[in-house]
Amino acid sequence: MLSTLLCILAIILLFALTILVHEGGHFLAARLLGLVADTFSIGMGPALWRRKIGATTYKIGLLPIGGYVALPQMDPNSFLEADPTDPNSPPPRDLPRIAPWKKILVAVAGAAGNILFAFLLATIVWHVGKPASLQEQNATIGYVAPDTPAWEAGLREGDTILAANARPVDTWTALTEAVALSATDTIDLTLRTADGATRTVPLPTEDTGMGFRVLSGIDGMTPCLVASTFPNSGAAAAGLRPGDRLTALDGAPLYSRAHLVRLLAANGTAPVTVTYRRGAATATVAITPAWDEEESRPLLGVVFNTLDDLDETARTHPTPWAQVKGHAASLFHFFRALFTPSTSKAAAGAVGGPVMIFSMYWLMIRSSFILAIWFTAFLNVNLAIVNLLPIPVLDGGHVIYGLWEIITRRPVSARVVNTLANLFAGLLILLFLYLTFRDTLRNWSLWTAPSAPEVTTPAVFTNAPSAE
Repeated sequence: MLSTLLCILAIILLFALTILVHEGGHFLAARLLGLVADTFSIGMGPALWRRKIGATTYKIGLLPIGGYVALPQMDPNSFLEADPTDPNSPPPRDLPRIAPWKKILVAVAGAAGNILFAFLLATIVWHVGKPASLQEQNATIGYVAPDTPAWEAGLREGDTILAANARPVDTWTALTEAVALSATDTIDLTLRTADGATRTVPLPTEDTGMGFRVLSGIDGMTPCLVASTFPNSGAAAAGLRPGDRLTALDGAPLYSRAHLVRLLAANGTAPVTVTYRRGAATATVAITPAWDEEESRPLLGVVFNTLDDLDETARTHPTPWAQVKGHAASLFHFFRALFTPSTSKAAAGAVGGPVMIFSMYWLMIRSSFILAIWFTAFLNVNLAIVNLLPIPVLDGGHVIYGLWEIITRRPVSARVVNTLANLFAGLLILLFLYLTFRDTLRNWSLWTAPSAPEVTTPAVFTNAPSAE
């Protein structure tokens, strides 16, 4: 219960910092350029805390889903004349008009704050190191399910994927991204086999029901990490300990837990030689598997750690620039897929809202806090780019208004701004509600699961055993 509460508080803190640097960018730029700031709010809804300092009211809202800075000089309504027919119409505020270039600087300052914060977080990741899963280090096949099209096509553990639909991939993560945005139910994989031969094979993909597709019948590498051993088992007698990583069985390299399951099933209860790594040392032991009646298969007596596929000994240290560039590239790849007719449906299905963001945070922070920091940097880069889109209610809309005023030498009509703002605000609210509803249905199992989810277990192998 305590760990869950701490995770939730950490998520709220990281997300609140993201909002703070965005709104803080607007606020600082506005004050430096001489604008009036009525309100600076982190969070929306009723105020949990409020204090007025000078001309600005500072607030913390109940709902940590956004924030705002009230800048009346950025609002054309502030300069509208009072309606003489309406006794409740407030008089116009006596505020000096500001130059359009100042409006543009204030508008982009929020995105600038997010980018600077992303670089700061990326520097932390660069210094500490990001724990990487095997699937982030290579595009090697870790398991092929028997009696599947992949098996029939001759794909085997140890084969390395080189490209998907002629798009080069160097990690399983990159391959997963390419497959997720695939517009068809098959994808052409170019692979290099264990004997060095290169060939291309078509492979079916499956719709997960969550808006993206996954490979059918194959998965990337997963480490065989020992969490514990059964008492009086062959593994216990051989001296295997928590933290050991099994690397080979009878001299054959192990590419995943599911691969080990299949090799042991074929071996039966005959003695096997297990190679494992403990720290920097490698050793080999002989173990006789025991037949388990309940599982109806032979077991070594090992319980695997299926919640942590991160290799703490293989931390990566990508530079801050490489991280921010990669985050931006991912979003631009998504935009390209969204506006390409053949991939637009798959890309639209992959769009997520606040529930999806919270779900991703939850999975990241349960695996590693540094991953949550990395994801926060990713989120900040995405927020910066999305907010600069030329949509009236976003910062990019204010940039367009400012450019219009520079070109025409007159501001956009307040009534035009109002009409566009109301229209697009309504559309964004509908999109927000739709994504929230859809993401809640998609992630319901995550929150109702009786225990922590196996965050790196692919859908096709969700029933793979965690004990061996």
